[in-house]
Amino acid sequence: MTAFDKHQVACFRFVRCDFAADTGVARLVYAFDHGPEMVETITVPGAPFSLSPERAAAVQRALQLLHLIAGVSYYKAGVPDTVTIDGYAIDAETAALVESIYLHGLGEFAYRNGLNLRGRFRLPVAGEVAPAPALGLQPHALVAIGGGKDSLVSIEALRRAGVDETVTWIGGSQLIRACAERTGLPTLNLGRALAPELFELNRQGAWNGHIPVTAVNSAIMVLAALLQGVDQVVFSNERSASYGSQIPGTGEVNHQWSKGWAFEQAFGRHVQRYVAADLQCYSLLRPMSELAVARQFAKTDFYDAHFSSCNRNFHILGERPVNRWCGVCPKCHFVFLALAPFMSKARLVRIFGRNLLDDLDQAGGFDALLEFQDHKPFECVGEGKESRAAMATLATRPDWKEDALVKRFCNEILPQLDANELAVEPMLELQGEHRIPAALWERVREDFAA
Repeated sequence: MTAFDKHQVACFRFVRCDFAADTGVARLVYAFDHGPEMVETITVPGAPFSLSPERAAAVQRALQLLHLIAGVSYYKAGVPDTVTIDGYAIDAETAALVESIYLHGLGEFAYRNGLNLRGRFRLPVAGEVAPAPALGLQPHALVAIGGGKDSLVSIEALRRAGVDETVTWIGGSQLIRACAERTGLPTLNLGRALAPELFELNRQGAWNGHIPVTAVNSAIMVLAALLQGVDQVVFSNERSASYGSQIPGTGEVNHQWSKGWAFEQAFGRHVQRYVAADLQCYSLLRPMSELAVARQFAKTDFYDAHFSSCNRNFHILGERPVNRWCGVCPKCHFVFLALAPFMSKARLVRIFGRNLLDDLDQAGGFDALLEFQDHKPFECVGEGKESRAAMATLATRPDWKEDALVKRFCNEILPQLDANELAVEPMLELQGEHRIPAALWERVREDFAA
């Protein structure tokens, strides 16, 4: 393979995509200039698939959308100014959606690498697209599970609401598999293998960094739902995901942009209009804050020994779980702090193996969550106001207020805050826009408000 020079790349090519119904394998092919092809594979269990002409056409539309969105992993290696689509044509609406995903979903990547991507990624547009028909999909939900508290809250809420569901995840994580199996529900493990050439490019100095993985996973789930013949793809992203890190001199950069409302609204609407009219994509937790989700999770201890939100357990080249919680990353810090107001101290310490709030060495990490002398971490964590409210609540609790970081909060940080903005109760209210089907929302709203 010729040495890769990210500064000399002129063109990124969406070469082709194909799906084999007899094997359930989709192939997504990309290339830079006239370099070697990079082939990513997606595997959907259940083959061979017998598809009507209408459903086969919808699968092809979903496949092309996935091809375009998943290309973000490869495009970022060189970020050239020219982009081509070799095998098919797309319309202006699809181009606008995908361009938005690349611009905003690569926001953190661009910030960390000192790049300006505004106006750089432009897709060629040719022709119009017809509205998608309804396919007669079965009432059933593919529910994405990531091993953390949020998806488990969704899964149990759907169960109580009487929705048939299949717990679905992408990749080979044994930790997620164990969590999925704990639900006792049907499971679906989708395979995703990135092109090995991408890792070689990274070794040769390609641009690298965070991508909008939830956007990619959403597109994979849509393909899987069409092949399974079901009418719902459900994620568990709360309204806090729409709030990014406020960077002085730069503005807002949202690490979890593709978990936010702007992406969900645009993607879900596009799928219904142009892929399958009766396929609904939504987040069941969108009207909730992170604290509201934590309160809901704390109502049962059924998953205490199984869940983990610690991202250090999940790596693109395989997980390395020594403990389910490392105790020092932003996700561990935030989940500990968010759960603390809603469960006993003994239970929380049992889950994490130690009391993270009684360790002064962790002060900097918690300060970032509080947006005190630092910006919100580039992680999937709640808003600064949620962390401040949770910490202020603990400051009033006899069993917490003597812990080192809670005491420090009272002495150094609390006097600088507006006491009117530290109440937890307003943050537990269900509010904001969402895409949850109306009849289902009526059933789960009472459940979440209880």
